[in-house]
Amino acid sequence: MVGESGAPLDEGFRVSVMGSFRFWEGGRAILTLSGGPQRLLAFLALRDGSVRREEAAGTLFPDASADHAYGSLRSTLSRLDADARRAVLVSFTELCLADGVAVDLQSSRALAHRILSRATPLPDADLSSDAVSALSADVLPGWYDDWVMVEAEDWRQLRLHALEALAARLTDERRYGDAAASALAAVRAEPLRESAHGALIRLHLAEGNQSEAIDEFERYRELLHTELGLEPTAKLRDLLDEILRP
Repeated sequence: MVGESGAPLDEGFRVSVMGSFRFWEGGRAILTLSGGPQRLLAFLALRDGSVRREEAAGTLFPDASADHAYGSLRSTLSRLDADARRAVLVSFTELCLADGVAVDLQSSRALAHRILSRATPLPDADLSSDAVSALSADVLPGWYDDWVMVEAEDWRQLRLHALEALAARLTDERRYGDAAASALAAVRAEPLRESAHGALIRLHLAEGNQSEAIDEFERYRELLHTELGLEPTAKLRDLLDEILRP
């Protein structure tokens, strides 16, 4: 495949789908993309690889017939501005982002997998506040296309596990402030998730803050009962067993 414009791809193109859609060249945000071209770049960023034209057309225009969807894709490709054309590779059968176009979701996914793997020690950058921030954003909130929702849920589950694992690692290293930020990010992302509250309770206990651990347990217990009529599991209660035992 070749660049649609025939021009070499400049370094520094980035597509952001975390939090909101943005398209960058170097440090300059390109604000001309909207509508179909914006959705096309977001779709290619989420797919992370070559996509056949008919699949792209059917996914982006699901309510149209095959012929109309294919025509809409051709129209979208023709409306790409000069910058976007250099960031997209197009052939007769496939299309994808050009080599060297960075996607923030892909780097955040790689970070999450490194944190969840116990095979090798993590570099300092993976244990920083920047790492917590990279794991804290949703994928394209406010976009309700099926192809977005599937990827957004996949990322949500991955980042929740990674935030909890990061909180545990930071707690083990006694970096309690960063551990709290990671655990609280998981709690904010899913307030009813017991394992996120468990990570925060373990942090409080590691610091010796027994009253804060109990308060966190009671807040979660009240929220869970109010929202779902449920009680925390025995596994969570066991974290406080020595404190609460008469």
